[in-house]
Amino acid sequence: MAKNTKKPWQGRFSGKTDKFVEGFTSSIDFDNRLYEYDIQGSIAHSMMLNSIGILSDTELKKILLALEKVKKKIESGKMVWKDSLEDIHMHIEHELIELIGDTAKKIHTGRSRNDQVATDIRLYVRDEIRNVHESIIILQKTLITLAEKYSKSIIPGFTHLQVAQPMTFGFIMMAWFFMLERDKARYIDSYKRVNISPLGAGALSGSSHKLDREYTAKLLEFDGSTDNALDSVSDRDFIVEFISNSSLLMSHLSRFSEEIIIWCSTMYNFVDLDDKVCTGSSIMPQKKNPDVLELIRGKTGTVYGQLVNILTIMKAQPFAYNRDNQEDKPALFSCVDTVIMSVQAMNICFENLKLNENIAKNSAKKGYSTATDFADYLVKKQIPFRDAHEIVGKTVAYAVSKKLDLDELSMKDFKSFSSLIEEDIFDFLNVEGSVNSKQTSGGTSYEQVKIQIRKAKKIIKEYEKN
Repeated sequence: MAKNTKKPWQGRFSGKTDKFVEGFTSSIDFDNRLYEYDIQGSIAHSMMLNSIGILSDTELKKILLALEKVKKKIESGKMVWKDSLEDIHMHIEHELIELIGDTAKKIHTGRSRNDQVATDIRLYVRDEIRNVHESIIILQKTLITLAEKYSKSIIPGFTHLQVAQPMTFGFIMMAWFFMLERDKARYIDSYKRVNISPLGAGALSGSSHKLDREYTAKLLEFDGSTDNALDSVSDRDFIVEFISNSSLLMSHLSRFSEEIIIWCSTMYNFVDLDDKVCTGSSIMPQKKNPDVLELIRGKTGTVYGQLVNILTIMKAQPFAYNRDNQEDKPALFSCVDTVIMSVQAMNICFENLKLNENIAKNSAKKGYSTATDFADYLVKKQIPFRDAHEIVGKTVAYAVSKKLDLDELSMKDFKSFSSLIEEDIFDFLNVEGSVNSKQTSGGTSYEQVKIQIRKAKKIIKEYEKN
């Protein structure tokens, strides 16, 4: 059989495409990763064409066998990608024609590359939502392990990067767990908007063939089909939403990274990262750098950039398909790769993190971190909070002038600020007492952290059950 080198659309044209233009307009270098989804869509479309009498049983069998051969050729690395064939859709169609001739040409009945690519991308995003979701769950499990291990390990809490109040390391890990839980919820919520089939919408207005769109939707495990053909091929909201959700996730990973980078610096030394997740300096032999975390922080900008990219691509497009939309895939693929690698890298860092408990606890004692507990103590003595706040402020100023911590002051010192202060004040000035006094729901007390860990485990168990 002679090689078919014709472009599917070239009937209208008498001249050849410029070679540079072929390369410039080709997307095969990046959209070849959609091959599996394109084949899935072609199988479903062919089965539907058979069900409405456009393809015979024999033709359908030929097409399905040929599609399987094309898939194996791609997966074996034997497929030769050509700019002249533009994209993954035309490559697969070309291979089918080479294998089974005119029968393959029937497969495009009632289908445009417009609804074809929209279907492929939805199938792809659907899978990647699951992949990101699973990666987050693995990271959350690691956070639970750390929270349990260090549920009573005290570390200073900061506001404005100044010591604020003592808390437990397990409490911080649970804060990060629930932040990731929101990320997971956003991806799950977006899934229902992704999981709608545009197949059968045609170029922009539907088809004159009696296509059974619900049948193809069912075959591809979509929840249903889209309501309007024009919107079906125009819509890239689900890509914007995926990258937006990913931007928030990366923001959270970047914040985690920043905290750990600070904690493992020489000035803090709250945590150690294993050598396997650090690198050294080319000139300073003593250095141990948290490069993995710094890269996660840096890669956040990549995902933010892709969000601006896709929003800019879509902002002024007329409806239906425009070639601008070819550029949605590099933005999406870059985002997917960056996010999944970053979540995995963060998990490895957490698996190789050790809290320096004594250093962290001693640091929590500095900076008058129990001052708020002192004020709460005075409130329990019937002193209005604003007055209590002023008394504690003056007491702290006095302690600073004497270069003493609050628990190093004498009773005589305390009495000079309020006669209501008794010996039991010292029970409220140690970090353990401060932490365990935070018994409100969601607090940092040992008991409340246990409750949070139990809830986190239940959440993970529910996800795994479903």
